Amino acid sequence: MSITIIPVRGLPIIHPGDDLAALIAKAAAFEDRDVLCVASTVYSKAKGYIRPLAEVKPGDRARRIALRDREDPRFVQAVLDETKEVILEHPFILSVMESGHIGVRAGVDRSNIEGDQVILLPPDPMAAAKDLHDAIMNRTGKKVGIIITDTCGLSFRRGQTGVAIGWYGMPAIRDYRGDKDLFGHVLLITEEAVVDEIAGFSNYVMGESNKGVPAVIFRNMDCWSGHDNLFFRPEEDVIVAALKKCRD
Repeated sequence: MSITIIPVRGLPIIHPGDDLAALIAKAAAFEDRDVLCVASTVYSKAKGYIRPLAEVKPGDRARRIALRDREDPRFVQAVLDETKEVILEHPFILSVMESGHIGVRAGVDRSNIEGDQVILLPPDPMAAAKDLHDAIMNRTGKKVGIIITDTCGLSFRRGQTGVAIGWYGMPAIRDYRGDKDLFGHVLLITEEAVVDEIAGFSNYVMGESNKGVPAVIFRNMDCWSGHDNLFFRPEEDVIVAALKKCRD
């Protein structure tokens, strides 16, 4: 397998109401079974998932957290408004979102947007991925897998990496359970988070500041079988349980 990685260059600054799929289809040529990674920020901007901080009225909890974390109270309130459950308030807000994704500050982003505004994550990232899949299909006639990415820190490690928050056209997990290794041992627990691996490398290509590459095509990916249970169920997530215990 030899994978080709194609940055989608030449896209304009995205604004609410822009046809993101049309812009991507114009800037890139697709083949069937390509995988397209798109930064959640540009999808959210195109769909209008942005919020002027001038319109945010912080409550008492937001003001208290902002004082301790040295944040703008309006920004903290925007984060709380996007949060289903707060796991940690300090040294940063760690949020559980409706989608099941867990991230710092609910993925609310103040970078790469004009003025005093914030970008919110798509409220339903899985639906966002299908929306892009269907739009690219309508524009190009090609069946393209979609991964909506966000940047996220990893437990036990410094720095951020790309992760998949929504996907369509492929299973999230390649399930090796039941296969045999090189020595004939049956694999009992091996599940590979392929969509996160692809998202991580797409983030390397996109960059984190002013590179201007919000979409990346992966070509010649092999097919894999598995499932979409990427997020742990609450009773399985030992890290969240430990953090809550320390918090309480």
